[in-house]
Amino acid sequence: MADSAWPSEQLIVAAQRGDVDSIAALVSGSHPTVRRFAHSLCATPEDAEDAAQEALIILYRKIGMLRASGALASWMFRIVRNECLRRARTMMRDRLPLPDTAVDSAEDEALRRLDASLVAAAVAALPPDQRRVLIMRDIQGHSGRQVADALGLSTAAMKSRLHRARAAVQHTLRASPDSALGGNDDRNEG
Repeated sequence: MADSAWPSEQLIVAAQRGDVDSIAALVSGSHPTVRRFAHSLCATPEDAEDAAQEALIILYRKIGMLRASGALASWMFRIVRNECLRRARTMMRDRLPLPDTAVDSAEDEALRRLDASLVAAAVAALPPDQRRVLIMRDIQGHSGRQVADALGLSTAAMKSRLHRARAAVQHTLRASPDSALGGNDDRNEG
């Protein structure tokens, strides 16, 4: 599925071969589409700008590693998605309080990472409007009014999106066969 907003295949091929002017033109020409994609995935405009910039830096440095010129769009989208997920995970990790007890066992740490990975994947699968509300409210900790104002929504519309997002994430986690969160585990009660 080729997007007409992407630079031409000839430019991509020249960039893959190392032509510096073509690489610069490719990065510049890809910027609007990469930026638009980042804004649809990341929770904040700042994260979106940072993710888009990171993706363009990777494009600049690694265009020669792209195997097929027609795969540029999917490659860039994957890079942006991963960068947005990384930023969301970092926010979640930074918001968690440090334990007062001794170091957790390796098994506990592995389970925590598995759980975080599953949650991040479930959040990434949400529609962009639900994902933004969920991340801003539950991960970044903004008030409902702040989220509604930032997204230009009524409080009722924000609450509705947040409810749908939370329900979708819970459903995804419960349906996941690998999910330690979805079984008959005591953590689900309460």
